Parts: sequence; C-alpha cells; structure tokens
Amino acid sequence: MKVLIRLIVAFFVFLVDVVYGNRSYPRFYMLETIARVPYFSYLSVLHLYETLGYWRKADLLKLHFAETWNELHHLLIMESLGGDRLWIDRFIAQHVAFAYYWVVVPLYMLFPSYAYYLMELIEGHAYHTYDEYLKTYEAQLKAQPAPQVAINFYRDGDLYMFDEVQTALSHEFRRPKVDNLYDVFANIRDDEDEHVKTMVALQKPEARLTFKSPHTVFEAIAANADKTG
Repeated sequence: MKVLIRLIVAFFVFLVDVVYGNRSYPRFYMLETIARVPYFSYLSVLHLYETLGYWRKADLLKLHFAETWNELHHLLIMESLGGDRLWIDRFIAQHVAFAYYWVVVPLYMLFPSYAYYLMELIEGHAYHTYDEYLKTYEAQLKAQPAPQVAINFYRDGDLYMFDEVQTALSHEFRRPKVDNLYDVFANIRDDEDEHVKTMVALQKPEARLTFKSPHTVFEAIAANADKTG
C-alpha cells in the first residue's frame, strides 16, 4: 500500500511540475488548495464516528481543525500574492481538491495510518518545495514586505490555532519573525515541517487513543506544576 501511495504522490508532483513550471505563486496556490483537503476528510470521518457514537476524541478533532486553519492562511497568503489570479489555475486547483477529498475519506475510514502517510508525503513535498524556493530567491524575498494576512496570522492575531499545530514542541510555542516576505515563506515551510512530524506521530498504532493537543499537554504540565509547587 505504501508503495502505491508513493507512486500516486510522485505522479501528482510530476503533473504539478509540468503544468506550473517556474510559475511559483500559482504552483503554491495549487499546493495549498490541495493541502487542506485531507484534514477536511479526517474531520468529516471523525464527526461521522462521533455522531454514530462509535468514537470520540476531542483533541484529534481540535488538531485537524487547527491544521485546516493553518493551511487556510497559507492559501490566503498565496492569494494575496496573486497565485489565484488566472481562472484556469483556480479551476484546476479546486476540481483536483474536490476529487482528492473523496479519495481520502474512504482511505481514512479503512486505513487511517495510510491516510496519514499520504499526508506525510504531501507535506514533505511542500516543505522541500518552499525550502528550495527560499534558497533560490533569498535576496529578492528579503527585499519585499510581508503581506498583512501573514503578519496577522503569525504575529498580531489570535495565536491559539497557530499553536495547536505545533505538536512536536515540548516546552514553548514557536513565535516566528514576519519582517519580510522571506520570513513569511520560512514560516510556511516550518509549518509544513510541523505537519510532517504530526503525521508521522499519528501513524503509530496507539496514536488515536493517546494523542493530546499542544494546549492540552501544556495545561497538564501547568496543573502538575501547581500541585507540586
């Protein structure tokens, strides 16, 4: 199954490379439109299970919603940079996303660990894409201002949802710089790395029962500290 998933992702990456070439912002718009979809699929399945009384895990629901919120703001940033300017780019991204949703829903119902593995590969590709872009265009990006939507999301707005995707941290939340466009893309890249780590952790057999969101973990640490203090 993992071999098949790797082949599917490799084919998708090939198509994106062929269609978009060096059109970076439309390419990123495509990636971010699609990157949100599996989290929608996970949430749909989990809400169905909860409705039927089959399973309930509030922390996992909170995590996947926070991930959709994170990817939404990546998408808003790409839109602010003109990535969705052409009708054809919006058409392709939105229709691929619609089909992708219905691929992930049954996969997550039948094989949740493979659904998380699929997302690990997608997010891993996104991480490397942004990392390469930062290395190639560092000087140009540092000379451009950060979009306001990025400043609001990473610095000036309510950071609760941003914190909820930082599952790999153990002592404090990440507070990134947003001084220029380079910082924005570095933050997006680092977000993708957070998603990869989370997807890896959720593939463990016990993860769906034992997983706790970052705020839940920190609240427990604080409560224990109060008791011992």
